[in-house]
Amino acid sequence: MSSHKAEIKRITTHQLREMKNRGEKIAMLTAYDFSMAKIIDGAGIDIILVGDSASNVMAGHETTLPITLDQMIYHAASVVRAAKRCLVVVDLPFGTYQGSSSEALRSSIRIMKESGAHAVKLEGGKEVKESVDRILSAGIPVMGHLGLTPQSIYKFGTYTVRAKDDAEASKLMEDAKMLEQCGCFGIVLEKIPADLAKNVSSSISIPTIGIGAGPDCDGQVLVMQDMFGITKEFKPRFLRRYADLHKIMTDAVTRYIGDVKSKDFPNENEKY
Repeated sequence: MSSHKAEIKRITTHQLREMKNRGEKIAMLTAYDFSMAKIIDGAGIDIILVGDSASNVMAGHETTLPITLDQMIYHAASVVRAAKRCLVVVDLPFGTYQGSSSEALRSSIRIMKESGAHAVKLEGGKEVKESVDRILSAGIPVMGHLGLTPQSIYKFGTYTVRAKDDAEASKLMEDAKMLEQCGCFGIVLEKIPADLAKNVSSSISIPTIGIGAGPDCDGQVLVMQDMFGITKEFKPRFLRRYADLHKIMTDAVTRYIGDVKSKDFPNENEKY
């Protein structure tokens, strides 16, 4: 009997569009380090997003704004070394693409060359069109991000649902179609009304990935620490916790401390 294992095929942007066309939902999670990325990729996730949410869940910042390009590249490289099957998308952090399209291109090239990632993601619509065009002109796949855009939190002043009024909803639809026309391979829709997300998803040919945008997007994304139940304070309506690792890990640490204090660890079988 042959011991040869079937080759693991990498998910591509082309395959994601095919998944949309046949109605197969796309599963996406964040990851920021080798160990977690290896588990998530091995479980069969379609996309790993190395999100600038690392600023919050890995570094403890209040917003996504402080994380740097060098830090994003470090996290991305760690994830890429673990990911054998999924597409790895990396957020362009705040300040690395808003200033000029040439800066956006330089930032994207650094991410691709230094981390080995497969695509970049950036927030915004027509205001970042020049940057999107410039990045795509270099052959770098781009994912858009509309709706609630955390890098603009100080502009909006709140994390509430976006595009509830007709004017903002109309602009979001226009921005989505513009990103499609530019050549983006997908768009994240964050915290917008479900009906609007459904309309956007059916109006464009590229996949939409929702987070707090209802069930009719072409895929869904959650932050790994939130869905694993590692974080406890963050409790939005859209979040479903699939585990309670906070309790499991706390219990394990408590037992370890107890075993060390009682001199039970290490025992006779655990020494050389």
